Amino acid sequence: MEWLTQSQTGFRQASRYLLTMRVAIVAMQLVTLAVTQAVAPSFYSTEALLLCLVYGVFTTLIWLWFRQRPPRHALTVTATLVFDLVLIGTWLLKTGGYTNPLTPALLLPIAFGILLVPLRHSIVLTGLTITAYAVEILWRSPVLPNETNSHLPDLYLLGMWVAFSLTAGILMLVVGSLARQIREQQAQLSETRESRLRDEQIIALGLSSATVAHRLGTPLNTMTLLVDEMRAEAPQLGDDLNMLEEQLQLCSGHLKQLSTAAMQVRTAQLETLTVQDWLARLRESATLLWPASRIGWEQPYPEARVAVDATLDQAVLNLVANALTASPEWVSIGAQVTGPDGVEIVVRDHGKGLDISEQGSPGDHVVKSERGLGVGLFLSNATIQRLGGALKAFTTDEGTTMIIELPQAGKVIRGE
Repeated sequence: MEWLTQSQTGFRQASRYLLTMRVAIVAMQLVTLAVTQAVAPSFYSTEALLLCLVYGVFTTLIWLWFRQRPPRHALTVTATLVFDLVLIGTWLLKTGGYTNPLTPALLLPIAFGILLVPLRHSIVLTGLTITAYAVEILWRSPVLPNETNSHLPDLYLLGMWVAFSLTAGILMLVVGSLARQIREQQAQLSETRESRLRDEQIIALGLSSATVAHRLGTPLNTMTLLVDEMRAEAPQLGDDLNMLEEQLQLCSGHLKQLSTAAMQVRTAQLETLTVQDWLARLRESATLLWPASRIGWEQPYPEARVAVDATLDQAVLNLVANALTASPEWVSIGAQVTGPDGVEIVVRDHGKGLDISEQGSPGDHVVKSERGLGVGLFLSNATIQRLGGALKAFTTDEGTTMIIELPQAGKVIRGE
């Protein structure tokens, strides 16, 4: 809705609305002259025609000026609206004054002035319009020397109808456009507020995660040293200590992965992989995390390429973890191309399904859940949206289907 702002960009965009107003007024003036000439052949006004010509030239010049070199200040726009009033008022003065059915056209510059210029300028325009109408009453030029012509009442009624219709059309165009842009702006503001709230929650979670990760480093190193000492003192516990060491290394690996993901987010690093290579990497991670779980990887994979990072890997693995929690006996993961520029990663399970509030657009906010579909789902959704994707879900009698929509490589629209 920039055309309502008092700036060069706003005035440039407003030029087409001003052009519409002026062209409509000139058209109404010419139609009125033509109809009057047809109804009253003795009527002819060279001055009125010249004023229409001047108004047309003025309209063209102002439109070109505002499009190429828009004014910096509202005073210039106000001056052009004042000139509109002068031209309209002078034309009315030469064509019957206040008896001319196009007198309401004087209100159009006021309407645009209220939208485009400061209040004090609008007050000046209103005062000038009232003065112009008073002049129409005091010094009007009659259409005909003898206004008892029987055709004049019909002409006046016809002119009033035409003026009303065109004025209503102009107002509908301007006010309708204004209302539509206001609704769009309100929707954008609502989305911005929701996005900001989500970002604040993510920042809070990120700070907490960073703090926990930093604090976990010391105890993990301590436990690793203790394992080495226990292996030397109790050789009979070798197998158990080896398993414990593997788990400690796994924890350390996750912390390093967290640090790597944070670095990639800061530097906005993305890597382009084929869907097959990316899912192979996810499969390897899933096998390490859940070696005993039954996860089906549906093949063949599409040949499309996607731009991914470590945070997206973690987002998908979070969804897989949720699916395994809900359905330990069966989870299926597949991929398919959607349209010329989209890829879908589909995660299915045989669980009881999501709550009604989470179906459709899951992860829009943090929810409390015993199944682990709260913070993890929220962060996964935020990560997918950051990379220009979307997360959808639906539940049937057979279970839940999570759909991750991603753009193909080269078409990534990073979230704000």
